[in-house]
Amino acid sequence: MSNNVAVITEPCVAVCDTACVDVCPVDCIHGPVALDQIRAIPPQDRPAQLRGLQLFVNPVECIGCWMCVSACPVSAIFEDEEVPEEWRHYIAKNKEFFAR
Repeated sequence: MSNNVAVITEPCVAVCDTACVDVCPVDCIHGPVALDQIRAIPPQDRPAQLRGLQLFVNPVECIGCWMCVSACPVSAIFEDEEVPEEWRHYIAKNKEFFAR
């Protein structure tokens, strides 16, 4: 296992596909909206209803198994050291979400 954690980035915003949640063995992926509420919204309606929202990986709970990376249909999840430069600010955004 790696000491690094997964980070969810820009492609998840307003998509909030929950396939990553379904494969996470430690249940460390959460959002600002309850998952059952997200799942109740048809995927085609999510961009309008979930504008600006995304899912986040709890950096304390993540075990670095990377199952979420391959499950994500929009390629939004990266190992923290592999996040593309234009999305590096999502590392801090992810940590801040769980600091609240």
